Amino acid sequence: MAMESEGTALDMDVVVRGVTHAMEDKNKSTYVIAHADGKAIGSLMLTKEWSDWTDKWYWWIQSVYVKPEYRGKGVYKAMYNKVKEAAKAENISQVRLYVDKTNIRAQKVYQKSGMHESHYLLYEEDI
Repeated sequence: MAMESEGTALDMDVVVRGVTHAMEDKNKSTYVIAHADGKAIGSLMLTKEWSDWTDKWYWWIQSVYVKPEYRGKGVYKAMYNKVKEAAKAENISQVRLYVDKTNIRAQKVYQKSGMHESHYLLYEEDI
């Protein structure tokens, strides 16, 4: 997914370790997985952010992936609808995500799902 969406090669051992830690600790993240014919066809990861400004929780969608043969068939929309349903049930203030600036196809999918570009820019520094 990282190579396809951002041109980034990941260390598989690190990714497997990270996913394992995330699945073992609900405080780290939650996965939403789409299935068809008993096989996983898409997934996304949710992480939490606390806001002292609003005294509420935000959810971040990360690591979105849908197998190529299932793209354009509503798989992401179905996963996102599950996220929204759970967010409403848990009184989550807002669902957010970030997307690579060059990934226009994904941006269109997110917009079609009801999301909009925020007024924030993302800054980072490797430490």
